[in-house]
Amino acid sequence: MIWRMGLGLLVVVLIGVGWRGLGGDQRDLVARQNQPLSARHLLAGTDATGYARAVSPRPFTFPQDHAAHPDYRHEWWYLTGNLQDAQGRRYGYQFTLFRYALQPAETGGESAWRTRQIYMGHLAVTDVASGRFHSFQRFARGALGLAGTGIDPLRIWLEDWELGAENEASPWRVRAAEGEFAIDLALTPTKPIVLQGESGLSRKGSEPGNASYYYSLPRLATRGRITLGGEPLAVAGLSWLDREWGTSVLGSKVAGWDWFALQLDDGRDLMLYHLRRTDGTLDAHSAGVLVDAGGNAVALALRPESLAVTRTWVSPRTGIEYPAGWRLHLPEHGLDLIVQPLVAAQEWNQAVRYWEGAVAVRGGSGTGGMTGSGYAELTGYAKND
Repeated sequence: MIWRMGLGLLVVVLIGVGWRGLGGDQRDLVARQNQPLSARHLLAGTDATGYARAVSPRPFTFPQDHAAHPDYRHEWWYLTGNLQDAQGRRYGYQFTLFRYALQPAETGGESAWRTRQIYMGHLAVTDVASGRFHSFQRFARGALGLAGTGIDPLRIWLEDWELGAENEASPWRVRAAEGEFAIDLALTPTKPIVLQGESGLSRKGSEPGNASYYYSLPRLATRGRITLGGEPLAVAGLSWLDREWGTSVLGSKVAGWDWFALQLDDGRDLMLYHLRRTDGTLDAHSAGVLVDAGGNAVALALRPESLAVTRTWVSPRTGIEYPAGWRLHLPEHGLDLIVQPLVAAQEWNQAVRYWEGAVAVRGGSGTGGMTGSGYAELTGYAKND
């Protein structure tokens, strides 16, 4: 999602306190950061001097654009998906690698540890039957092979967490493990790449450069294995990959966002995000796209009535009240959908605080009822955000 830059900007805080690969004293300082950071605070007022900026549409070249763009401040590779095992039990997963540049250019120094790039990884698995949400995070320097990207073959990695493909004709592969939990999945695109916004330029605000380059692989046929509590499970389903890079910051009048990536059983895919202003109104730069079964995409015109909250959930850990049900109304596309979390408790409350989880879709359209699945992301709901 376009504003996941807030999560990547967490690393600003880590410049002075360390990350994976630093000494024990510095890692201890990180461990003592017991107050999660809000994505909104991480986006406010960052100096973009010296970094490349997204100011106009550009040609995209693959596989090169699947790899890193180090002249921009931040980028991410963001996978979410809904899976089932042979018994019909349902699971959601999220796998994200973030890259963040600490400064716009390399400086002198001969240490092999020196780098201006650091990486953060997020891994989560939702076990719907048990109602449990398992989440893990990592940090690493972009040096000494700890984290980085390459295109021959395509590989994006943070230690032994990795996403990649042998060649353009082969499926993507994602592998990550943490203790008794793991994912090992093959991802086969069934639709072409979708360039979001204006031919891949996704504007975040009215100021020049307040934008990012953004594309998606909206429907990835997924097969493989997840491991929960040490138990391996064969699974299959659908995934969604978002790719984005830029140097933008969040406008001072935006309080947070609600983002959705939905895969409907009639073959259509839907992405939209509502940017919520501090006065409660919809920001004009909210946007979305509807992709038909053949891969043709059309931009969505969002209005305040396009998305309505139908219920809420209060986190017992943080006391934050999040939306926990929505009505998505897009009559010009024949869509009137109800979206609900598969599990209410899919809240991240580690170094960064946000809600991200698997959702189910049901409702009607111009051709009758339908169902679907997807993911939602929610930020800016804490009172001190």
